[in-house]
Amino acid sequence: MLSCKDFLGWLNDYLDETADDQVKAQVKEHITNCPNCWVVYDTTKKTLQVYKGMEPREVPETLRNRLMEALLKKCGKTG
Repeated sequence: MLSCKDFLGWLNDYLDETADDQVKAQVKEHITNCPNCWVVYDTTKKTLQVYKGMEPREVPETLRNRLMEALLKKCGKTG
């Protein structure tokens, strides 16, 4: 049986349906028996469904500029 840590490591592949059948079975068994991980699974799945249903939106230029400035600063490059 998967540990909670192992479950978290496989959650993305499980939700993306890229995990092999053995992993799928283990994840399904784990979320059936672990209420805490079931909540993580359910919340993540619902969040992805909402996100995938949204229309793409343009990032405002001021926000984009601030983000790029922060990234450059973090990378040690000044603008």
